[in-house]
Amino acid sequence: MSGTTNVTKLTGEAAKLTARTVRKVADQNAAQVEKTLKTSPAKTDTALEQIPPMDQITQTTDNLYKSAEDAVEFNRGNLEAFTKATQTYMTGLQDLSRQAFALAQGMGEQAVENAKALATVKSLKEATELNGTFMRSAMEKSVSETTKLNEAAFKLAEQTTAPLAARWTMALEKFAKPSFRV
Repeated sequence: MSGTTNVTKLTGEAAKLTARTVRKVADQNAAQVEKTLKTSPAKTDTALEQIPPMDQITQTTDNLYKSAEDAVEFNRGNLEAFTKATQTYMTGLQDLSRQAFALAQGMGEQAVENAKALATVKSLKEATELNGTFMRSAMEKSVSETTKLNEAAFKLAEQTTAPLAARWTMALEKFAKPSFRV
């Protein structure tokens, strides 16, 4: 029985030791909680003082929202300018193609007429003079029509880039100055 008594005695002492340790930890925690509760209002006040006033937060939020709206609107304008430039280019390109086709068709018709006229000549001298006249006429018409096509192409380039240039100018003016301060 003395072995069982010793175990019981040891178990009782362990329980007392555990109870004392738990009480000591509980007392320390209670002291820490009391200290935290006493200093919490001061820390809360300090934290609240660091938060900007609500009207400043609202103003900043409004400014950010306005900036986002401005960015969306600006990009919409860019897309519209790009679309307009593309439409102008495609329309102008079709017109230039028609003009070039008309030039080629006119040159072909003139070549047929020249061939018919050459078929009716009576001498080599007359054929040479007629051919020289045809060549000068074809060269003059070619230079004249090519100049017109070049002018139309430059005009098309100006018309195509005009909406993009306007957006670029507007962007430089808009972004040269800040829109708001945070």
